Amino acid sequence: MFVVANRIPVAEGHEDDFEARFEKRAKKVDQREGFVRMEVLRPVDADRYVVLTYWESEDAFDAWTESEDFREAHRDRPPKEMFSGKSEMESHEVFISAEK
Repeated sequence: MFVVANRIPVAEGHEDDFEARFEKRAKKVDQREGFVRMEVLRPVDADRYVVLTYWESEDAFDAWTESEDFREAHRDRPPKEMFSGKSEMESHEVFISAEK
């Protein structure tokens, strides 16, 4: 499994607006071949939200980022003031997973 973590620094006072954008999202990624799931993590003792997307493969993720659905899902850009810094994206391969 391939996981992408997007770490997003949301400016103080914009948290509700940021979360509302995800609640109202286009849900285009949900229909993509190879998409497994998405999690949006709210910071507790950190300064960034983390958006995790899980994919069957890196190729499936790459196909998403090159698609018209991706461009449409990211078309309505939020105002710059919503962020306190630059987002950081990381990619990982799952080599061990455990669940109850």
